Amino acid sequence: MPACVLPAPKGTTCANYARIPVVKNDGDSMDATSDTLVDSWETWNSFRLLCEHHSQLCVALDILNSLPSENSLARWFGESVRAAIINTHSFLTNARGYPCLSKRHQKLITRFFNHSIQIIISGNSVHPKARLVADVSHNHSVSDSQRHPLRPYLDYVGYLYQKMDPLPEQERFELGYRDFLQAPLQYQRAVCKALLDRVPDEEASVKTTVLMVVGAGRGPLVRASLQAAEETGRKLKVYAVEKNPNAIVTLHALIKLEGWEDIVTIVSSDMRSWNAPEEADILVSELLGSFGDNELSPECLDGAERFLKQDGISIPSSYTSFLQPVTSSKLYNDVKAHKDLAHFETAYVVKIHNAARLAPSQPVFTFTHPKPDKESNDRYKKMHFVIPNDTGSAMVHGFAGYFDATLYKDVHLGIEPSTATPNMFSWFAIFFPLRSPIYVGPGSTLEVNFWRCSGPKKVWYEWCVTSPTPSPIHNTNGRSYWVGL
Repeated sequence: MPACVLPAPKGTTCANYARIPVVKNDGDSMDATSDTLVDSWETWNSFRLLCEHHSQLCVALDILNSLPSENSLARWFGESVRAAIINTHSFLTNARGYPCLSKRHQKLITRFFNHSIQIIISGNSVHPKARLVADVSHNHSVSDSQRHPLRPYLDYVGYLYQKMDPLPEQERFELGYRDFLQAPLQYQRAVCKALLDRVPDEEASVKTTVLMVVGAGRGPLVRASLQAAEETGRKLKVYAVEKNPNAIVTLHALIKLEGWEDIVTIVSSDMRSWNAPEEADILVSELLGSFGDNELSPECLDGAERFLKQDGISIPSSYTSFLQPVTSSKLYNDVKAHKDLAHFETAYVVKIHNAARLAPSQPVFTFTHPKPDKESNDRYKKMHFVIPNDTGSAMVHGFAGYFDATLYKDVHLGIEPSTATPNMFSWFAIFFPLRSPIYVGPGSTLEVNFWRCSGPKKVWYEWCVTSPTPSPIHNTNGRSYWVGL
């Protein structure tokens, strides 16, 4: 048996029902009758807490003819919803007498499809035309599936599925990454603007700009920089600095293939220990992680900026990390399945899909290059997220992290949802889990503390919630998760 749908408990408590008794107890809340309006999410939350967030416990939502607010509905997309039951009484009647749904219901059903939530039609046929079609089908001895009295309702739901917009190419590419390098175009725009600012038109044929790509990898930023030089008609001398010996082999092959031997010098070295033969006009790096600074861009560029001219340009010039509280039963249960502390204190890069974003994201840490003075790369930030009143109660399973970078002037690159670069799948979000999910009520404030810490050999993050319910500080002293220097 793949699944069993149980009736929802009634009333505000469900402790006995959560034990799934095989006989009905007279004191069970199944028998409770109350005029008090109970938030169905509260019932579900009470139930799953009693069952210790069991991964095989899922929700089947009853979809009624009136729907709650958008925010209230949105929180369910972070829960383990497997089915939506639509009663025939929730359907309207169109001008021809056939069943249809309101615009809000249609939008909700489409979201269900996008999250692979099954649709169940329940009840008796209440549309005269629908019954008539079923009777006619019966008289013509068509197959049982076509004769079913609920067939017109099923056909309508099928029609909603058929008229959905096809997934964009990027979404199709990312399908396999849901819950489980397009940077060069933006970089090329940034280098173009920097070259035009650096070299006036009258000097374009005589002045050569020294550009260093630090962390050159297999060459996408080298190519983007040279294409920018060609586009702007500026002369360029490029140093491609890379410490990975495998990438160096690919770089050499690329330079030879493109005939760039006279323009590009390949340097097989760590940028922090390399002694440059000359200073750079422009320093280009792509060391950004999903959380901006989580791949040691600040530390690496600290070592590289010493060979940038006093008036030199760094691309990127700054980047900021962002954080957002989310409900995601899927991600929480995946972490919980490891049955250890370390996985709850680890940050995961993930294409977050089955999640409810409970409040707008907020900035966390900002780094600027060239770095002002000798400021530390350690950081601390306290944030306050307000849960909208019309969301209802929700469970915070962790935090989604993003970044936004200013490459040069008005050229941006990032994945923060409100300003995300279109059609970019080079970075997915990062997920910071909580050991114990935090309950938040409507209108409540979630107080979050975040640290970026460093030692002689590693950099790590620590995080905790201090309100409404205190959590332990996660990853103290980088005991579970760090990045080595």
